[in-house]
Amino acid sequence: MNKLPTAFKAAFPHTIPVLTGYIFLGIAYGILMSLSGFGWHWILLASTVVFAGALQFVGISLLAMAFDPIYAFLIAVSINARHLFYGISLLEKFSGTGKIKPYLIFGMTDETFSILCSAEPPENVDKRAFMFAVTALNQSYWIMGGVIGGIVGPLLTFDTYGIDFVMTAFFVVIFINQWRANKSRAPAIIGLGAAAIALLIFGADNFIIPAMILIICCLTLFRKRLAGEVA
Repeated sequence: MNKLPTAFKAAFPHTIPVLTGYIFLGIAYGILMSLSGFGWHWILLASTVVFAGALQFVGISLLAMAFDPIYAFLIAVSINARHLFYGISLLEKFSGTGKIKPYLIFGMTDETFSILCSAEPPENVDKRAFMFAVTALNQSYWIMGGVIGGIVGPLLTFDTYGIDFVMTAFFVVIFINQWRANKSRAPAIIGLGAAAIALLIFGADNFIIPAMILIICCLTLFRKRLAGEVA
């Protein structure tokens, strides 16, 4: 337990960009939930036990309609299918994490995945505690934003139409920052190309999983060449 304060202190600077993004995204989610009739305590519960940003946004409409478990399951799988590939790439990193492994798996998001893959803890910080701290901090930001949105949502008097677009805008900003930061643009181009091809073939409602499979195949096929470009 004495490792955690040091780990949280080391992890926090890496999570500051996620803090700024998740707070505003969470507020948007909380506002939409409140406008759909759900109090802040429901938002707290959902963000604690679900913690899947895009799915939670979609879940607002699912909660408002007649419950269809099969449809809800298929929607959840299609939206979060990319996490299957995240998990495969983190098998080695998560090995030996012991009791915290289930939480690390549960708390995996796009932003947490990015930090865990790119950031290394200082020598005096336990690696497992560092990964736990990154995951817990990111989830706390999302919960905080959601609760704030749930509290202030009923107080708003202006038109909130289109507020859910904040999720799309956030991913665009992340992509632009990674495009500028990385020397090799090949992975980004592969991702865009694969998504475009899958979109044309399978349509907007079914392209996510095929796109992910195509991206993984391309990255695996050109792994050595891409590794050389990064180096």
